[in-house]
Amino acid sequence: MGLRDLKKRLTTTVEELDDRRLHERFHGLDLTELAQVVPRTPARIGGEVVRMKIQPRSGVPAVVVTVSDGTGTAIAVFTGRRRLAGLEQSRAVVLEGVPFLEHGHLTLLNPAYTLLPY
Repeated sequence: MGLRDLKKRLTTTVEELDDRRLHERFHGLDLTELAQVVPRTPARIGGEVVRMKIQPRSGVPAVVVTVSDGTGTAIAVFTGRRRLAGLEQSRAVVLEGVPFLEHGHLTLLNPAYTLLPY
């Protein structure tokens, strides 16, 4: 290990290390990076669950899941649900659907999802 490598390791922030880890985890799975997603075109994206909450939409319960792949974040909204089996914090998931921009955030409404192994 050279002096440059040591300097880079010591000056890298935790966020940068986490983004790099996520990017490497989902690289090679034939997924579109979140930074490269074009709204209103079908996409297959993957990410790690960063946040989950139950939030009503138009008076109907909905599970709102935020995922990150190291290049960006996306929000998946599952309407009419109060929970999703197997989906939990830090779980890797692949989402398939048509993303759109809602309040400046990349959003997928009722996407198909596949849980990835730990």
